[in-house]
Amino acid sequence: MKNRIISSVLTGALVLSALAAGPASASLPKGATAPQVSTTGARAGKAFTFNLANALKKGPVVLYFFPKAFTQGCTLEARAFAEAMPQFKAAGAQVVGMSADDVETLKKFSTEECRDAFPVARATPATIKAYDVVLNRGDDTAALMSDRTSYVIAPDGKIVMVHSDGDWREHVSRTLAAVRALKS
Repeated sequence: MKNRIISSVLTGALVLSALAAGPASASLPKGATAPQVSTTGARAGKAFTFNLANALKKGPVVLYFFPKAFTQGCTLEARAFAEAMPQFKAAGAQVVGMSADDVETLKKFSTEECRDAFPVARATPATIKAYDVVLNRGDDTAALMSDRTSYVIAPDGKIVMVHSDGDWREHVSRTLAAVRALKS
């Protein structure tokens, strides 16, 4: 009996530590063709229409999915991308944040946290599923949210870099490095 209790406690501790480590990466693999995205959002507080195929005609695209506007990690990530926008532009890339938030929330977020530097667009449930970025919250809530995953997509539509991590801090540096590598 004592051994079963100890085993149950250890199993529970392992499960909790796995959950605390962040979501498992279930994103699309490097080399896959990026699913088409056509959606609405906001840039500098104004309505914005985004079409991935059209954007790729201008160069590489960074699509970064984030769970929810105005939460701590998402706010810090947006500010970090905003600060790095001159470097992304110099490398010829566009950055688009993707979230399940409604357009009115994204309008406010695009100005306050993205600092008018780049657009944020609505990730529909179909887009979230197509990019395999469903946030597993461990409950039965109906609202579909994305996890924190960044993709760098080459002009040919192929995914050249994927970074899926609940911690926002390396998304900007990793995507910028991948974009710069495309120019070499």
